[in-house]
Amino acid sequence: MKTCSSLLGVLSCWYILTSEMVQSDFGTSTKGRIDHCNKTVDIYEDITSPEVTSSNFGKPLYCSYRFRSFKGTPKDYILRIRFKKFKFGVLVNGTFCQGGFMQILDHAGKGNAATITSKKEVPGSYCGEIEQPQTFLSETSSVRVIFQTNNFTDQTYYSFDSRAEQETQVYLRYGQHPELYPNRRGLLNPGSYCDRTFKECRLQTCYVQSPAYPGVYPRNLKCNYWLNTKNPFIRLYIQNEEFNVDGQRCENIITCPMRPITSGAEYCPYDYIKIYDGKNASSPEIGTFCGMGKFPHSIVGTSEDLFVEFVTSAAGPLLNTGFHFNVGNMPGHMQTAGEKNGSCDWILSSEHLSRDHHTEGIFMSIAHWYPPHTSCTYHLLGLPNQVVRVYFPSFRVNGIESPVTSDWTGDCGESLTLYDAAEPDDTRIIKTFCDTFSKPAEKHDFVSTGNSMFIRFESKTGSYSGSSLYYWAHYDFFNNTKFGTAIPDTVCDEEFVSWKPSSGYFRSPVNTLVYKRQGTVTDPDAKSQPIICHYKFMTDVRLFARIVLKIESIKFKDHNYKTPIEKDNDCWYSERDKLLIWEPEEIDAGFGLNRTIINQSNTNNGLCLFNNVNKTRTTSNPYTSEIKFVSSGNSLNVELNLNPLHAALSYFKYDVPLFEARYEFVHGPLCGPSIIQPVDEGELIFPRFDAMGFVEPPKTLECIWEIRVREDRDLWLHFNQVNFVTDDCQDGRLEVYLPSRSVDYPFMSACGHNATALKNLPLLTSKDVEEVVDKSSTTANSASQRRRRQRRYVHVRFVGNAYPHKAQFKIAWSELSHLPRNPDGTPRAARRTSEADNECAFLCPGDERLCLPARAVCNGVVNCPGVPNDESPSTCNRWDHGSVGSVDTGVGDDPGALAAIALFAAVTAAIVVFSASLFAASTYCRRHRRQLLRSDRPEASGRRAMALSDRSTDRIYSTVTLQ
Repeated sequence: MKTCSSLLGVLSCWYILTSEMVQSDFGTSTKGRIDHCNKTVDIYEDITSPEVTSSNFGKPLYCSYRFRSFKGTPKDYILRIRFKKFKFGVLVNGTFCQGGFMQILDHAGKGNAATITSKKEVPGSYCGEIEQPQTFLSETSSVRVIFQTNNFTDQTYYSFDSRAEQETQVYLRYGQHPELYPNRRGLLNPGSYCDRTFKECRLQTCYVQSPAYPGVYPRNLKCNYWLNTKNPFIRLYIQNEEFNVDGQRCENIITCPMRPITSGAEYCPYDYIKIYDGKNASSPEIGTFCGMGKFPHSIVGTSEDLFVEFVTSAAGPLLNTGFHFNVGNMPGHMQTAGEKNGSCDWILSSEHLSRDHHTEGIFMSIAHWYPPHTSCTYHLLGLPNQVVRVYFPSFRVNGIESPVTSDWTGDCGESLTLYDAAEPDDTRIIKTFCDTFSKPAEKHDFVSTGNSMFIRFESKTGSYSGSSLYYWAHYDFFNNTKFGTAIPDTVCDEEFVSWKPSSGYFRSPVNTLVYKRQGTVTDPDAKSQPIICHYKFMTDVRLFARIVLKIESIKFKDHNYKTPIEKDNDCWYSERDKLLIWEPEEIDAGFGLNRTIINQSNTNNGLCLFNNVNKTRTTSNPYTSEIKFVSSGNSLNVELNLNPLHAALSYFKYDVPLFEARYEFVHGPLCGPSIIQPVDEGELIFPRFDAMGFVEPPKTLECIWEIRVREDRDLWLHFNQVNFVTDDCQDGRLEVYLPSRSVDYPFMSACGHNATALKNLPLLTSKDVEEVVDKSSTTANSASQRRRRQRRYVHVRFVGNAYPHKAQFKIAWSELSHLPRNPDGTPRAARRTSEADNECAFLCPGDERLCLPARAVCNGVVNCPGVPNDESPSTCNRWDHGSVGSVDTGVGDDPGALAAIALFAAVTAAIVVFSASLFAASTYCRRHRRQLLRSDRPEASGRRAMALSDRSTDRIYSTVTLQ
């Protein structure tokens, strides 16, 4: 009996050892085969479902496995459980496991963040079948796996193995160098399994992942993620990984096709993520997402915070690996200086920029998500005298890549419209950009005509990640002050009229955008056309007859022109920056006068100024270096002409005026005609009493007369009956300017205190009254130009600031010829003649070099200076008796000629003596009657041929500095 018992024991041991060896060859331990359920297993041990026997077939089965570490296991580790085979129960309606299920409890111990987690209240269930191995990566080091079925058959089975891994080994979960970013997966909230908080995320520092990622995520979860960045426009995006949340309900593609990534709660009833634009679930909902594939877009919030909610159903397949998002923010964000109304409506004003000490503002395209039918506006508002400029340093037009809705199929799903108005007005659209057909407009200036511009962005589709029209817009405001009346449809042209302010200041455009624009109004981008600003001055002859223009300063910059300055001889056709002044051709036919102290040209009968003139003021000298231009008629043009190649670089946002000037409309009706044509003798009386009834007496007045002189004539100018209001020169001043002298100073100036100086004016020779010609001109027609420009005149100016109409004076003048000379150089003797065209019939008694025509002798007007003169009684007696010297007739000392003359004198002597008494009486009556007529007609019109023209057909340019 003993022997049998011993033999039985040996056989049993042999059987057990043999069985272990056989089972070891198939990878299943004897221990695992004998006791498959409810045990603690070693890591790295393979586990399979129990063998189906007659004792357990069709019976309920409950198996629970815990994992035991071994010596050498890392302190902080996670478990990678690989399910090689799995078929347990059936998923019904996506929410219930029928016939069996598996549960994974990942709940206790120290996690990777050294945080104690608690067991989930109700674990979820897996069921169904897998065809490919699936992996579960625990969040903690303590995991329990439970299999349970009510009907265990050969169609219910499982097989898995496990291993422990450190964080550095799970690259897809923790990334590179996890020791440098211990909170890369967020801070796990105490007492929760998957709620995590992320603070001040930046590139590659925050990983928003589903639990157990990159493995299959657990069931019956609700995980909350609080995301935050330091700067606005938080961005949630997937870089290289795939998104797989409820992408498949089973592995059979035919019966369970893959679900593409879908948005909308109605399309995601089981597993989904929900994203909110803010800090919690009460914030606006951006969208609900599920499906499988490449996440097509990033989600961009409107602020620094996003709230993400991840929900899984209570039961589901052992599939779907979840998500891995990165967190950052949209780059290039700049704080807009303005007032925000609502989510994206802005008021951007010049006051906001000034308050922040900025000269330019910036706004960008919508970089965050927005729902369909979104409208965002920007109202750019300047001060009343400003205009608005908008330009885009960067502008891209893309297709709509991440629409919230795909219902829109037409053109212009998204658009950006610029209005030249303070509100949307379809009649004042500057430009509209659309996502389907517009070209970008980088670095092109869009400028309003007023102080407002309205910009509106509209989207019919919405977007998760910002506008398809990507733009970076700069805006600024420019002072568009006009000193005159702006001419419509021009950039910088102005008009000045005398029935508005009769005097004022103007300068180069304050709005320096003018210098950046090129070409014409119809083609502002043409680069070959100069930049031109016109200033037009007009007056009504019933109000004023002249325009006085004073150029106070010119400040052009030096440029490298194609033609050197020393070779650029024609200012009018030069490429240099210049200021042009001229009178319209239909008004003027005269010619100009140029100043010698500056380099200027009059090629086109005007002034062309290109050298700088400094604006100086000195107390010791009442005259300045300004240039004064006096028009001859009632119209004047000024033109600023700039080289387009240098204007933008030199003058854009250059606050210094390129020129400064003042204008004044002068010579009112009280002054009478402004230009007096050449006459033998004339006079000018101020004020014109016949105009007193038509105009109100002015408080200030300036008159400028031009007395023109014939060629080779001297001028004797004398003032009579001069009465000033006061002795102060500010109340009344008479000045005489000669074209042959410096235009900076008058030839004569008299006020109330020195009015007697007017009686001692010297005779003005023909050289004194002839203007100087610029002999340096080298143009092709310079000779003819010089001949045409040699005019002869005298300017007389009267200025009164205190009741000037009360001042009175009379100016008389006479033209005197020079006595002709014999061939030997000796002056000829004057001879009496009745020929009207003889201009030298009478020698002036005071200076026998001067002579008068016969018609000007003894006519009641003194034409010869000195005493005696041509009106002296003795002179007239001799003239009446023909006893004046005669011009040398060439008879010399011929005796025959002398005898003939003596005979003729004897014959006529009796007749002369006979009529002497009658002739004397007739002469006395005639002279007495002439004196009576002069006293009754102060203007002496008609008989003395004053020839005071109402208007001149000649043009006068005068740059004299009159004060």
